[in-house]
This record gives sequence, structure tokens and C-alpha cells, in this order.
Amino acid sequence: MVKIGICDDEPQMRKPLSQTLEQVLQLQGVEYQIAEYTSGEELTAGISCLDTDILFLDIEMRNLDGIETAKLLRKKGMKGIIIFVTAHPDFVFQGYEVHAFHYILKPYREEKIAEVMSQALAELELSKEQFFVIEQKAKTIRIPLRQTLAFQSDRRKVLALVEDETIDFYGKIDDVIRDLPSYFIRIHNRCIVNLNYVTTLEKDKCIMGKYAFPISRTFRQELEIAFARAMLKH
Repeated sequence: MVKIGICDDEPQMRKPLSQTLEQVLQLQGVEYQIAEYTSGEELTAGISCLDTDILFLDIEMRNLDGIETAKLLRKKGMKGIIIFVTAHPDFVFQGYEVHAFHYILKPYREEKIAEVMSQALAELELSKEQFFVIEQKAKTIRIPLRQTLAFQSDRRKVLALVEDETIDFYGKIDDVIRDLPSYFIRIHNRCIVNLNYVTTLEKDKCIMGKYAFPISRTFRQELEIAFARAMLKH
């Protein structure tokens, strides 16, 4: 779930930006929440702003402008991506002080919003350490997904292979796949693998270093396409 904020004191500017962002995110299949703020004061008043992943922040607002708002957010510990919105490109250079990621000029161009949003999503994917939370009787475990090779179902349990360690928990493989990022892919009714670790595809096996997992005919074509895309990225 990507949490997006739009802060602009002009309602007529918030609406088209929100609508365009929704179209872009839906086309990319990204789950999202969009929150709108009418001023810098409203945005910085609570703590909900601190877990905003991507913030579109108008620079020219009454009272507390966008630059001062961004400074306050950074002081409070907001780590998310800030994208400035402005009608005047001269203001953009002030964004370096608050580590602004990009800027968008008013009036909005849909293709520019889509381009900047795609870049922000890619940056978010790279910068975020993602975890899978496992609930056990006596404890809760967070496993780092980038170090997780695979998930396999074994009757009522799921086995998570994290580097050379296996962690088991009660669950269903159908539920696990819904909580995983796009670099995980299902290769069998009982198995999900991390594409980043796949080294070779054989007729009925997926090779991941010293490990080999069976591929079912149902998932083979989708796996081949995903593997080819992953190879092109490296």
C-alpha cells in the first residue's frame, strides 16, 4: 500500500492532480491511499503525515508555504518522497535543502505527472526495506524479503527459506502471495520464489543456486515472461 499526500490550498488544483494520480496508479496495479490537505498547517498538525510515502506539495501557499512546510516535516522525521508543485520554476531550486525528489509545473500535464509518479514509485521500491511478518505462538518475526528465496506450503504450514534458514508458520500460500512485492512469483500451487535469486529455468525445475523447485505447467508461461523481464533489468 502506497500512501500519497496532496497538499495545496486551491481545491481546483487538488482534484485534477488526485484524479490523474488515481489513473496512473490503477494502470500500474498499485494499491494506494490518497489524502488531501488544504494547507501546510493542516498537513504538519498531526502525525499521519510522517508515514506518507509520496507527497505532492504546493510551494506557493498562504501563511505556511511549501518550503517551510517541507522543513517542518523533515524536522519531525518524515522520510517520504517530496515532489514540489509550482507555477514558477524559479522556486524549484529551494527544494534541495529539504531533499525534494522532483517538481511538477502548473498547469498540470498528465504525461508529466505519470512520468514523475513512475520515477517516485521506482525510488520507493529501491529505498524501502520490505518485510514479511510471521506470527508464531510465542513471538512475532519480521523476515527481510530481499533475503528470502522462497515460500513453500507443507500441509497446514508455510516454510519461508531465508538465506540458509527455514522458518515455518501456520498459513496458506494463497494468503502469502497477496502480501508479497512484484519480484515474487508463484511457480507451483505449493511454491512462490524470489525472481532475484532464479539462475536457471529448466523444463520442470526452477534453479536457485543450490536449491531447485518444481514448476507446474499452469504457472510456467508466466514465470518465463517474468524471468525474461528480470534478466533485462540486470
